[in-house]
Parts: sequence; structure tokens; C-alpha cells
Amino acid sequence: MEYKQKTQQDAGSVIPVVITVYKNHSFTFVTKTPPAAVLIKQAIEIEKGSGEPHRDKVGRITQAQLREIAEKKLPDLNADDIDQATKIIAGTARSMGVEVA
Repeated sequence: MEYKQKTQQDAGSVIPVVITVYKNHSFTFVTKTPPAAVLIKQAIEIEKGSGEPHRDKVGRITQAQLREIAEKKLPDLNADDIDQATKIIAGTARSMGVEVA
């Protein structure tokens, strides 16, 4: 029931979860933000990334879109500020065959 409440606003998205089960059969879980690749695909409305990312480009993403995704992913990224997080998201986009504008 608690899981459903925490994930209700992200219905239809992929949501990573860390579940810890204890010896007394109780458990805790922590929801994470959706993967960067999923957020990029949603932002530029593509179904999948390129099979050959350095040769075939499947779309274009703007700096504003990258920044918006970085702000959403910041708690789960290994970055101290939004500019570093934006660079991480841009690298993910490039590896998917998305042109960064």
C-alpha cells in the first residue's frame, strides 16, 4: 500500500526501488528517480535510442531539456551542482544517439 502511494504520481514510468528485507520479515524500500535514458526518451518523444549512436542520430535535445532532467535526477546523481548533473545527462543522451543542441 505504501509503495502504491509513493509511486502514484509516476504511473507508467520505470521507477528503480531499493528494497531491504530484515530477519523479522519486515522491510523498507526507497524509490529512486526514473533512469536518465527513460527521461530523455520521454523529453524528445522517441521510442528507443540508436543502434549505432556515433553514426545514426535519433533526435535532438536542447540544453533546457537537459537541465530539467538534471534537476529531477540530481538526488540520485554523483554530482554537486546542476551544471555537473547536466553534463552527466548530456553524456547519457550522446550514448543513446541523441544530438545535444
